[in-house]
Amino acid sequence: MKRKIKNTLAILLAILFALTLSGAVAGADSVSTTDNVASQNISPVWSKWEDLGGDLTEGVAVSSWAPGRLDCFSVGPNRTLQHKWYDGSWHDWEDLGGELYSAPAAVSWDSNRIDVFAIGKNKTLQHKVFDGSWHDWEDLGGDLTEGVAVSSWAPGRLDCFAVGADRTLQHQVFDGSWHGWEDLGGELYSAPAAVSSDSRRIDVFALGKDKSMQHKSFNDTWYDWESLGGEFNDGVAASSWASYRLDCFAVGSDYNTLKHKWYDGSWHEWMCRGGALYSAPAAVSWDSQRIDVFAIGENKTMEHKWYSL
Repeated sequence: MKRKIKNTLAILLAILFALTLSGAVAGADSVSTTDNVASQNISPVWSKWEDLGGDLTEGVAVSSWAPGRLDCFSVGPNRTLQHKWYDGSWHDWEDLGGELYSAPAAVSWDSNRIDVFAIGKNKTLQHKVFDGSWHDWEDLGGDLTEGVAVSSWAPGRLDCFAVGADRTLQHQVFDGSWHGWEDLGGELYSAPAAVSSDSRRIDVFALGKDKSMQHKSFNDTWYDWESLGGEFNDGVAASSWASYRLDCFAVGSDYNTLKHKWYDGSWHEWMCRGGALYSAPAAVSWDSQRIDVFAIGENKTMEHKWYSL
């Protein structure tokens, strides 16, 4: 009888040790359950945060024109645009000039093409293009208070978004030439984020006046705003790796951790992805089941986290 008890205790202790070890190997972070955000251990397919350096004061943006290519942007202490890129290894930060009032936004509609936008010191939309070399900044007008976001559903198509003086969403289109600004309504607390998961499809996100995530979509026509819940300090970001797949990110009110919600036919609960963030995030998908997320960390450097299967 005593031998049976000893054997049972030994088995239980072995199981307990294995469970403890597996938790350590997975590197699971503790997760706050405040703000109606679901508790979740960090999944093994999510990397830990890495520090990419820099001396940054505001925003981040990221674009990708091919698998394995990332172009990251932020605002430096002198309010100029800073650029760092990855093509198998990370390159040093470079200064691309400008006099920026807001965080930037960026998109690639084709190989070797990047369009970068930001609000300038005169509160108008500024635009800079790379098509093998960098071009000078151009002024696209507007009366803007916060922003910006940009998406592209095809080569030669750009949809730009920003927050107007009355806190509504402003929209401007390029399809060979620039069109005038249109007002898409809403009562926005944050800069927007935008992504196109398919031709003639746009999904726009922003924090509303109650600090929840708001969503507006275009599918040949604009649909009404809807609330996706949550309670956030800053953000937002959005990416898509396939038609009608959406990954949304924002900064939570629990010590500025990254929150994540995704759509794959239905919306899933908000999950915590850790971090201690100083800025709104930016996100991009360069391939199926790949997401790269960036934000400024507490030490004012660029932080990077990625998802890959």
